[in-house]
Amino acid sequence: MGRITALKVNKRTDKKINMYLDGKFAISIDAEVAVKEGLKIGQELSIDKIEDLMKNIALARCFNTAYRYLSYRPRSEMEIKERLRRRGFEGTLIEIVINKLKENNLLNDTAFAQFWKENRNTFRPTSKNLTRMELRNKGVADAIIDEITEQTDDLETAYHAALSKAKSISHLEYNIFYRRMSYHLKRRGFSYSIIVQTIKKVWQELAESSEKGSI
Repeated sequence: MGRITALKVNKRTDKKINMYLDGKFAISIDAEVAVKEGLKIGQELSIDKIEDLMKNIALARCFNTAYRYLSYRPRSEMEIKERLRRRGFEGTLIEIVINKLKENNLLNDTAFAQFWKENRNTFRPTSKNLTRMELRNKGVADAIIDEITEQTDDLETAYHAALSKAKSISHLEYNIFYRRMSYHLKRRGFSYSIIVQTIKKVWQELAESSEKGSI
């Protein structure tokens, strides 16, 4: 049993409240938890109530940690779990938070996989196999990966990957152009046959463009 003798705003952040029991500092609480629990000076807290309060505080911190991590970009379920484990949260809390995030549509591996694929296509086109491997490393289920990558055309993707690189090496002789472009596409996970077809197509387009420009 303990009596709340003071509730003071934390000097570092107004989002936390320092709670004092029987004149002594007890714990720093998220302000939203303090409001939700209806804490007030003079209130008597039983041992059970204090334990429940501690659990709610831990849960709020776990959820806020996950939410901040999601604020940068979408995450897979495995990424969230690993992040929370590294921050020291226990398994039961993590599962509660994961389920809450799913209920609020903040965590969805299918949506994450779609985001990952589209992001790759826009900023760093990669092969179907490499995209699949990246998603698998993120803990996405094979069934979801199959669904998301089903329509991927490596020849088309390799062409887009080659276009951005071609701008910086179009002035080179063919053998050097071929070597650098081949290395570029190989790092993106494309097969030998796709690389050969893509380089041939891009080089031909560069040549035709050059001829038109000289007319």
